[in-house]
Amino acid sequence: MYTIKFNNMRLVKSIKYIGVLGLVCVSPFLTTSCSDDFLEEKRDLTGFNEEVFSDSLLAKGFIDGMYAAFQPGDNSQSMIWDLPVNGDDFVQTSEELAGETNWNKVWASITNNQNNCLQYFGERITSSRRNNVWTRMKQINIFLNNIDGYGLPEETRNRFKGQLYFWRAYQYFDLLRLYGGVPIVLEAQNPIVDGDGLAVPRSSSEETLNQIIDDLDTAMELLPGKWGSNDWGRITSGAAAAFKGRVLLTWASPLFNRNDDAGRWEQAYQANLEAKSILESNGFGLYTNGGFADAAAWGNMWFDEVNNPEAVITYGFNNATSDQVQRNNGWERACRSKEINGGGSISPTKQVVEAFPMKDGKMPGESSYTYDDQKFYKNRDPRFYKTFVYNGGVWPYGGNQDYRQWTYRWYGDASNATPNRTTETLGANGSGIYLRKATDPGASNADGYNFSGTDYMELRFAEVILNLAESAIGANHLDEGLSGITAIRERAGVENLNGYYGLDAGMSRDELFAAVLHERQVEFAYEGKRFWDLRRWMLFDDTYGTVSRLGVTPLNNTRRTGYYIVVKDSGNNYIGDEDPLLPNENLVTPLIDRNPDSYPAGITTYDEYVDYLYDNYFEVIEKDDLDPTNGNWTFTWYEEYYFFGIHQNILDASPYLEQTVGWGGSFDPLD
Repeated sequence: MYTIKFNNMRLVKSIKYIGVLGLVCVSPFLTTSCSDDFLEEKRDLTGFNEEVFSDSLLAKGFIDGMYAAFQPGDNSQSMIWDLPVNGDDFVQTSEELAGETNWNKVWASITNNQNNCLQYFGERITSSRRNNVWTRMKQINIFLNNIDGYGLPEETRNRFKGQLYFWRAYQYFDLLRLYGGVPIVLEAQNPIVDGDGLAVPRSSSEETLNQIIDDLDTAMELLPGKWGSNDWGRITSGAAAAFKGRVLLTWASPLFNRNDDAGRWEQAYQANLEAKSILESNGFGLYTNGGFADAAAWGNMWFDEVNNPEAVITYGFNNATSDQVQRNNGWERACRSKEINGGGSISPTKQVVEAFPMKDGKMPGESSYTYDDQKFYKNRDPRFYKTFVYNGGVWPYGGNQDYRQWTYRWYGDASNATPNRTTETLGANGSGIYLRKATDPGASNADGYNFSGTDYMELRFAEVILNLAESAIGANHLDEGLSGITAIRERAGVENLNGYYGLDAGMSRDELFAAVLHERQVEFAYEGKRFWDLRRWMLFDDTYGTVSRLGVTPLNNTRRTGYYIVVKDSGNNYIGDEDPLLPNENLVTPLIDRNPDSYPAGITTYDEYVDYLYDNYFEVIEKDDLDPTNGNWTFTWYEEYYFFGIHQNILDASPYLEQTVGWGGSFDPLD
């Protein structure tokens, strides 16, 4: 029987057909169901189904299955989805979402038999096929090892191979940034041979990096700069180049580059410069509104899917309701409030809200605009209003383009410790502010937003610009780094009152590093990037001096919080059973109507009236129950998490693997 093994871990019982763990039929590119003949189990278990390599449609189906294997599945919350075994835990291990994970709580010790030892490296074989690291790698290697021998045209084969060279690099990069060096396996292993031949040791981090770069360079050579509309979403040469830029930026960052080697920064700079050039020559660029940069364009870029110039790497979804190809994006439902048939399950934090600058690009206290904690939503960066929905803010959907999201609370009784009543009768989210980013103003709530087809841009052109800016700063091209940041701010509609969109001329290298990381925090808020930025810059605490160097606030020993918007009555807490801002069954409003027939003197617009309510009837206070409230819980990060160890379950099956330093072993990811 032909099987594939890695490190004495048997990954699949047999190759019954060449497919990806049964995922061939759920590819975002397939529009019809798979052939029964193709899926029928082959009786010759000594080999594989050669038809895949000789039939371009079957080969394409296989490639599509690999896309599906690496991307979020049906009903995933795409923007905060991460590793297939991890869900949104890494997002919660940052400022963006609160809650306890395996990597932000206190442990008695750091050992490799606990859940804080990330179990992504591999796993023992189960009784069914699994979509994991080495099954994905095995499928890729089988295809790459065999596709050239079955007569398909060279151009066809090259395009197939280019996509899989990319995905192999993608997989190895995930491993590199989590564990450092890992075993490099480029051939499908045959367990019939002597077992010792399967014992592949860990390669160094640099050797692993070089393999990633080799695969990406090959992908760049084999792939087109742009696909036709029917193949929108496939990896292009520019996407491979942009990903190479991301990889080399990580390699130049303090996580791997403790001595701040300028050569690594220059290498990353050149790679990102090349990526920008390739992409622009093929029509990619920052998404604008008919060539004009403004907040509307920034907010709408998620919904212009086919040939969207911003979308460098895209995870495709559709709005199918009952088909083998159903692949809905669960993001819309998760963000929308329960009051309009949403799930209300995402609760952005006060810490991320406070990270957004004012509309002149400067932070509160430095801005020409006065900041008021009571009206924290006033005069903010234009991206603020496309990222969050505050109490009283407009949040359009298909059935109501003027819908206002209200999230205020009040006290049912004077003895209550917290305001226990809410205007959200169907249930409020946890933080008192909602996430608007990438929610479709035309989405219908008739089906609870269950069948959203909004694509997710895993790598946007804005990231290419900021990757280039950061690597330019590292390579001491400081003016170019500053220009990259200002280009992102200009597109977002930030005011340019000083010629630098709120930044300053003559900023030092470290000041610019801090500025570009802050820009990434704002531009990519809730896009699954923040955890990785904190980790590659080692900013969870100041163990390695990077926090002091950049002048930022570490996340360690903090709590993530939200907002109470509490109703006041003549300066005191409003107490009662009825909603104080809505007419009751007798058409009497207990306090003041939030939708009046006429406004008070001097007020002419609804937005001015909302400000009036904040000034006279609301009090904004911090809500501190998003993180665990038992004991003195604070965010706790251990330096061992900068490079994870290999779990004991894997070492039991593969004892020759060298364990990572800090996890009981001697393998140093920095060697």
